[in-house]
Amino acid sequence: MTTKERYKLFVDYFSTHQPEAETELHYTNPYELIVAVSLSAQCTDKRVNMVTPAIFRNFPTPEVLARADFDTLYPYIKSISYPSNKTKHLLGMAKILVNEFHAVVPSDIDLLQKLPGVGRKTANVIASVVFNKPTMAVDTHVFRVSKRIGLVPAKAKTPLEVEKILVKNLSNIVIPKAHHWLILLGRYICVARKPLCEKCSITHVCKYFDQKVKETQKADLLKNS
Repeated sequence: MTTKERYKLFVDYFSTHQPEAETELHYTNPYELIVAVSLSAQCTDKRVNMVTPAIFRNFPTPEVLARADFDTLYPYIKSISYPSNKTKHLLGMAKILVNEFHAVVPSDIDLLQKLPGVGRKTANVIASVVFNKPTMAVDTHVFRVSKRIGLVPAKAKTPLEVEKILVKNLSNIVIPKAHHWLILLGRYICVARKPLCEKCSITHVCKYFDQKVKETQKADLLKNS
């Protein structure tokens, strides 16, 4: 199977079976999403969704958050991974958002990365989810699954390499959805330690599964020889 054929089968399947893939983070506006995504680094969306309602209720706008201090915000975040750093980042993000962007979350990737705690991955998520831009955020799930399936060569070593390859091979319309397809597949099926191939619906596309089958067949032949 060629890479082009693999991409087509991947897109065809998910376009039919999961056409409206979305983030599992809860939010109602760009400000809330940037807070949620910043908190989600090395933390589950489920945990983030447990703490953000109180944050959004008590700090409903960038202006309100920018006026807060560490001791006020920290209790809302202490159950999240790396709470001290994330508290500092959110306070810094709110101040810059208010002072430099008039409290409006920018859509530009480079401008987003000027905000504390917002790296390329987070910026890509905001640009994709809020502004429907053809950006591909590469987290651990996307990095792992895209290489397992065979959308990206195993030799790709960095998230940026993976991002560039995926963006090159997917249409602009598909890219924002494909980000979620890969994340959700990695979160629930193509898990890190032992992928649940028996529950996967795209084994006909997957390079990892193909190799796994070949290895099993080889082992059976050796066993029966």
